[in-house]
Amino acid sequence: MSLSGEISKTSAVEDFRFKSYELLLELDAANNKMMMLVSARELSGVKWSAAVERHSDAYGAWISHMNEYSGSNPFTS
Repeated sequence: MSLSGEISKTSAVEDFRFKSYELLLELDAANNKMMMLVSARELSGVKWSAAVERHSDAYGAWISHMNEYSGSNPFTS
């Protein structure tokens, strides 16, 4: 593999890792918000609906990102 190919592979791995980290931070924040609402017994209403939507969006984004690499390993391809 040429130097430019190695740099491209490294860049792709770093892009994957950064995007994964970013998406997992949002998913974690969405989970935390929902758990706070559960603790506060706020399981309905506008706040709950917004938290459910945020969690659904974060999970959907994570799954979409993972599906981009379905059948391949971004660390070895």
